[in-house]
Amino acid sequence: MLELSLEDQKKLRKVARALSSEVRLQIISLLSKQNMNINQLADSIGIPMSTAASHIKVLEEAGLILTELRPASRGAMKVCTRNFDDVHIKLNTSKNYAGEYENYEIEMPIGQYTDFSVSPTCGMANHDGLIIQEDDPVNFYNPVRSKAQLIWTRKGYLEYKFPLAIPPSAKVKELQISFEVCSEAPNHDHHWPSDITVWLNNVDVGTWTSPGDFGDRPGKLNPKYWAESTSTQYGTLKTWKVTEDKSMIDDIPFSNVTVDDLNLYENNFLTFRVGIKENALHKGGFNIFGKEFGDYPQDIKLKVVFQ
Repeated sequence: MLELSLEDQKKLRKVARALSSEVRLQIISLLSKQNMNINQLADSIGIPMSTAASHIKVLEEAGLILTELRPASRGAMKVCTRNFDDVHIKLNTSKNYAGEYENYEIEMPIGQYTDFSVSPTCGMANHDGLIIQEDDPVNFYNPVRSKAQLIWTRKGYLEYKFPLAIPPSAKVKELQISFEVCSEAPNHDHHWPSDITVWLNNVDVGTWTSPGDFGDRPGKLNPKYWAESTSTQYGTLKTWKVTEDKSMIDDIPFSNVTVDDLNLYENNFLTFRVGIKENALHKGGFNIFGKEFGDYPQDIKLKVVFQ
């Protein structure tokens, strides 16, 4: 019997609640055409502004929309953006490996890349401040990079090598890699799409289009000096997953790439690359977060399920 984790149950309840209201469905429909502030949404639906604000909060907590405070003629206004085009709820299609398979997990600090290609705007920072001179790619060779907690670039990629410390006879059933990421815009811009691709052992396993570079509030883990700036503050935690029959991004099927396509048994390490393709439609760069920056206390996390 498949059992949802407590975290998945919590997410499911929030999304189900958000979609259970006719008004909230109207809001999502309106936002599919354009971004709107709360006052515009209230007028369009014919409800009080306070009621619209309550519905917006429910949708935001479910992750279905994003909001950003922007200057207005009187104070500030909250502008709303739809975060997803589709919602997929999967109750019984994931495999339950508990008790039957073993897990291998490792986290890689974001500064421990083994290869890179970057272009301005680019740089890196940690809790002490900027750790290299901004917009000078040669500084990405500096060994101080190992202390980075936030790295950004407008173009290119970062590449890492993960040790695969699993038995030689192991049969890999599933591989996951997750990290916090967003686009890279001047200062920040919630409407700055970027096509961010992940490669595993040089195999393209999926591209996620980040909607923007988020900076409307401080990241939960950010140091004070950074929280007070107008720069990127947080990202979205994304998971690329490859199984025996498909590849997924956040459990949404993306392609037919399987673990067999990754040639995992040729070496005792896994090459992971994240970046922007030269022919990408949205070349909006990327920010990648370490465990002391942004909203999520983790580095780049690899999980291998094997038998």
